Amino acid sequence: MTQPYLPIGVFDSGIGGLSILDALLQALPHEHFVYFSDAGHAPYGERNDAFVQLRCQQIVQQLLTEHAIKALVVACNTATTVAIEALREDFPVLPIIGVEPAIKPAVRITQTGHIAVLATERTLQSGKYQRLRQSLSTSVRVDDIPCPGLASAIEANDTAAIERLCRHFLVQALRPSAAPVDTVVLGCTHYPLVLPALQRLAPPQLRFVDSAAAVARHTALRLQAQRLLRPPAAGNAQARLPLTLRTSGSLPCLQAAAQRHLHAGAALHGDEPDALPAHPANA
Repeated sequence: MTQPYLPIGVFDSGIGGLSILDALLQALPHEHFVYFSDAGHAPYGERNDAFVQLRCQQIVQQLLTEHAIKALVVACNTATTVAIEALREDFPVLPIIGVEPAIKPAVRITQTGHIAVLATERTLQSGKYQRLRQSLSTSVRVDDIPCPGLASAIEANDTAAIERLCRHFLVQALRPSAAPVDTVVLGCTHYPLVLPALQRLAPPQLRFVDSAAAVARHTALRLQAQRLLRPPAAGNAQARLPLTLRTSGSLPCLQAAAQRHLHAGAALHGDEPDALPAHPANA
């Protein structure tokens, strides 16, 4: 099989990367995607750097060995922060795209000059994030709001906990100030999955931004530049390839999450569990 016809790998510590995958499916409707959820080892935010780097290396190797992926999207802020440079060294031929909190777009659209970033504490404390902040205009105030527990509640689909935590963190983000926050960055790929809850709790003028669309555009440009774009199926420009789901955790849970959160018309690959094996941690 020639390279353009090979699949694109996408992975996250859990279901959060589905927010990135949804944007990828919309931007690249003719591509075949393989999504890997490392739910058996989530959350990465509670693991040390060496563990996260090893898991990422193992996942990429598995995606290459079993699916011969032509490109990789690291759809996890923690994995991007901790492991993406090592992955690029280990797999130099593979195009690897990461994610980062969408602070730059937020800075461009804020009218009050005051934004807030909702993210995991691990992301907010990372050197990569701090360098991103330092690159910004000093005329914009950025409030970092760590959100412990929110990603785990989203993984568990715990609606009561999601509602309580979203309310709590929005109260922190919207504390009264001379120049009120008018833009909130969703700095974890899990958080866009509960955007309706956030919008319901927020004042109507508050804007939320995330990195999914930008990651999808960048992925498309990388594939185009390297002549890796898959052409539409002959005679059917609207044909969409099935989505392959893999996980180190519960496959039925991942399938249910994909059904809830993907809106781009992706068909899940296979109906029987044997068609979508949940590989052991060290596979």
